[in-house]
Amino acid sequence: MIALGLSTSTVAVILVLVGIILFALFFSLSLLRANRQVGRQAEPAEKPVPVVSRREFQRRALISSVLLFSAEFGLGTVAFLWPNLRGGFGSKIPAGSVNDIKSFIEGNKQPYYVGQGRFYVVEWNGTPGTGQANYPSLQVTAEGIMPLYQRCVHLGCRVPFCQQSQWFECPCHGSKYNDAGEYQLGPAPRGMDRFALTIEGDQVIVDTSGVILGPPRGTNTINEPAQGPFCVAPG
Repeated sequence: MIALGLSTSTVAVILVLVGIILFALFFSLSLLRANRQVGRQAEPAEKPVPVVSRREFQRRALISSVLLFSAEFGLGTVAFLWPNLRGGFGSKIPAGSVNDIKSFIEGNKQPYYVGQGRFYVVEWNGTPGTGQANYPSLQVTAEGIMPLYQRCVHLGCRVPFCQQSQWFECPCHGSKYNDAGEYQLGPAPRGMDRFALTIEGDQVIVDTSGVILGPPRGTNTINEPAQGPFCVAPG
């Protein structure tokens, strides 16, 4: 069973949402009470055919608008937070055990893909660079593995892995990244972005709540050329 952990920002948003909804309800109830008091004071001895005055109509319209806005805002906020609340993309994702992930990568000659978190896990035993290429200091690697965000940093297409070249190749505009997600060819401005990970016992936990920008062009910590023909023509 996975324990659900909410970030500070998520808790803050939830508290703001609850406060807004309570304010809207309080405001609406106050208008209703004021409307009833006015109606009682103006009630004649003989009740005529009920006619909605302009002022009462405006009050009712305002109350309906406030309640509708509160409902829409509440539902929208819940929809925004839902992936984090249910443990999907935008939260901490359990990717599996270190041994299982490494066995898959080595046995299939391809990265381990986690669709729920929208990332690949690759093996990495290169030489750390500086800045965004210093993967250990960024906490994006541990025990010889590293998660890469599947999104191309050029225009956001999903980047598949090419079995022939053993590189990541974007089908949209031909950007290419080596097995460590480092820029090699094409219009991409940098290497693939990544996520922080931790090892709990033997389980790999990837935090998809924050994207860590990829290394700059020219980074090559593994010095591994393409292993065969490209799957996508260079852009």
